[in-house]
Amino acid sequence: MKIPISVLVVIYKSNRDVLLIERADRPNFWQSVTGSLDALNEDLALAATREVFEETGIAVDQLPVGALRNMHHQIEYEIYPDWRFRYAPGVTRNAEHWFALQVPDNTPIKLSPREHVAYQWLPFAEAVKKCFSPSNGEAILKLFSENKE
Repeated sequence: MKIPISVLVVIYKSNRDVLLIERADRPNFWQSVTGSLDALNEDLALAATREVFEETGIAVDQLPVGALRNMHHQIEYEIYPDWRFRYAPGVTRNAEHWFALQVPDNTPIKLSPREHVAYQWLPFAEAVKKCFSPSNGEAILKLFSENKE
């Protein structure tokens, strides 16, 4: 059973393009990297690092220190009814913690085909509109409202 605590990682480049990945189980559902904790005591940053590697092949430990940042923002949302079977009976809500990861402009992406079938880099405003989850779009907006490099 999945733990109803997850991470969302907005991956972006210096030009503020954002990586979106298309879910294998839902055509046209574009999103940032997401994933549940593997254990209740799993560190959130370690979960984010693990999910980034599993879903994109990006090894966070090979990037400059500070590339992965905890945005210190958490939301709670209702789990889509179609996906509740993955959780313990009666679990209907998930707590999601937001992270940001800046990667070099030439970072290769290697998708996990059982989870995602395509990826694209988009200007952040376009990425906000393409995300199927409104909270994913909010995470992108929050990142770039705070990060005006």
